[in-house]
Amino acid sequence: MTDLISSLSIAASGMEAQAQRLRHVSENIANADTPGYHRKTISFRDEIDGGGVKPGPVRLDQSELTRIYDPGHPLANDSGHYDGSNVNLVVEIADAREAQRSYDANLKLFDQARQMNQSLFEILRR
Repeated sequence: MTDLISSLSIAASGMEAQAQRLRHVSENIANADTPGYHRKTISFRDEIDGGGVKPGPVRLDQSELTRIYDPGHPLANDSGHYDGSNVNLVVEIADAREAQRSYDANLKLFDQARQMNQSLFEILRR
């Protein structure tokens, strides 16, 4: 019985972690054209005591920002360049798809564990 309940909490932690990942991906996409914006990344780690997954700290991608030539831009320096963002939309869309698929897999696991719990309770009532 506790295994069924723990599987619910493990699946829920996976859904929560992937939802947080999707939030950061959507922030990255929304700020792709913001000058000086560094892409946010998040890693996950296993929870030792209860199983499941826990999001790690949010980190800023320290890769080099793109240099954009636009002499009329208010942030442009004397040479006409300013720092753009380091967001690659192709990478962000791929990350969003991966996070969505992981979320869906955890949701299916959660639903199956819930159905098994219901079936077990129905058997025990008889």
